[in-house]
Amino acid sequence: MKFYAVRRGRIPGVYENWSDCEAQVKGFPSAVYKSFPSLQEAELFLQDSVPAETKAPAWPEIYVDGSFRADTGEYSYGLVVLEGGEEQTYCEKFDDPELAQMRNVAGEIRGAQAAMELALAQGWPGIFLYHDYAGIANWCTGEWKAAKPGTVAYRDYYRRIRDRLTVQFIKVKGHSHDRYNDLADQLAKEALGIGGAEVSGKESG
Repeated sequence: MKFYAVRRGRIPGVYENWSDCEAQVKGFPSAVYKSFPSLQEAELFLQDSVPAETKAPAWPEIYVDGSFRADTGEYSYGLVVLEGGEEQTYCEKFDDPELAQMRNVAGEIRGAQAAMELALAQGWPGIFLYHDYAGIANWCTGEWKAAKPGTVAYRDYYRRIRDRLTVQFIKVKGHSHDRYNDLADQLAKEALGIGGAEVSGKESG
């Protein structure tokens, strides 16, 4: 039997199986963990200090995803916020006809903006923002040119607040069984009253 010691992760501690350990370290910036043959060795590992160069800012992690319902023209976002060892979830739907033309993307950019608004309201200096659509980061960084009203508004919002909030964008692969990305996707669907298979596609712009 192996014991997995997580020294830096979502919830540090000793875990008795890899799946529980993986949930704490997968996608976590600068995660520090190791397996041991005995509980005593794992606990000793936790007591050691983490070298300064491996430390990442203690910012909340926020996962965002979006969804779209073709029959109603509504779009939505789901957010999973990991902060202080606790998990909070949010979701909301919208029906702006112009933005709905962007389908899922409309929900994702609205969710990313909601994550930033939450961070500012909470007084957090920075966040790790996990997303599975490249535009969430690329419109903010200027790698993609914002052309549609929704993406222009999103880019402009980020520019207005970036001196007050540091956002570290982290791209994750969609539908790859990432626990929190999948949960954000589920929340977005629940906001629209749908489930099961995806009912929309993603567009750029």
